[in-house]
Amino acid sequence: MSAIERLAATLSSFRSVALNGPPTPIQRLHRLERAINAPAQGIEIHVKRDDLGGVGGGGNKLRKLEFLLGAAIHHGVDTILTVGGLQSNHARLTAAACARLGLDCELFLGEMVPRDDIDYRRGGNVLLDTLFGATVQVVPAGSSPLERAAERAKHLNAQGRKSFIIPTGGSTPLGALGYAKAALEIVQQEEALGMQFDHVVVPNGSSGTHAGLSAGFQALGRGAGLVRAYNVLADQAATRQRTLELVGESLDMLGQPVDPALLEVNVEGGQLGEGYGIPTDEMIAALRLMARTEGLLLDPVYTGKAFAGLLADVRAGRFARDARLLFVMTGGTPGLFAYRTVFDT
Repeated sequence: MSAIERLAATLSSFRSVALNGPPTPIQRLHRLERAINAPAQGIEIHVKRDDLGGVGGGGNKLRKLEFLLGAAIHHGVDTILTVGGLQSNHARLTAAACARLGLDCELFLGEMVPRDDIDYRRGGNVLLDTLFGATVQVVPAGSSPLERAAERAKHLNAQGRKSFIIPTGGSTPLGALGYAKAALEIVQQEEALGMQFDHVVVPNGSSGTHAGLSAGFQALGRGAGLVRAYNVLADQAATRQRTLELVGESLDMLGQPVDPALLEVNVEGGQLGEGYGIPTDEMIAALRLMARTEGLLLDPVYTGKAFAGLLADVRAGRFARDARLLFVMTGGTPGLFAYRTVFDT
């Protein structure tokens, strides 16, 4: 049995639900490459369109939710509780997935970004959360959304309901398996395209996407170091440590325990700026460049900052000559509308 067949068989042994649809396409950014003079280095830039998906406007969290909600339904859960920032993409997609599956959904959203304008507090993902039928509780800064969710779960369970709490970003070992499956999908697409990527580039917020891809590529014999990420939530050191832990836990779930000391986890710094969700000039420029050369939309919190990092590294010659890069567009487009004033100028 090949490594591809082994990983596919292992992943199929977990309960899951279908939310993401067929494999998301890979496309090359020819006009953007020319705009940054990548051809002079022989560099190719491709994107995997994980901003597309079956429900809720698409995004990377759907892959995690396929496994998390599959397990929840198997255990008879009727109410899903989850947490995140006010403009959480994960919260929006959890609400949409619950609507599709007939589950009640309650969101506990923390005030993680210093913004009080109406666009941020009522538009973007917040608008969609309620449109999808979720109950939303805004948790003031200084309080813990996860603690509030735990209190609510205790109350629901005392009433005879069966609740399930999904932590930030769905980034648990089980949730990360959604991106181990994505690694399998990428390798199969490489075979169809007749090429291999030298780097798979992602934003790293709660670490589940990076960890899942790394675990998947490790299981496929490609090495966890194939994945290169840019931290957009915590600082570089904390992000790397959390990712390393989650890679090990995910590999363990796949039946492939690995010594964490032998794993290569690449987290590049320099794009976080003043903090999570706070715009940077580099993010704004990257988002505009992608929109005006390729007609594609990055988001201001995750993909915009990570793609700014990729562009900076291409321009600085940090990738080997003739490298093939695959950037995973993890979604978050609704968040653009919460940042309208940032792009007014």
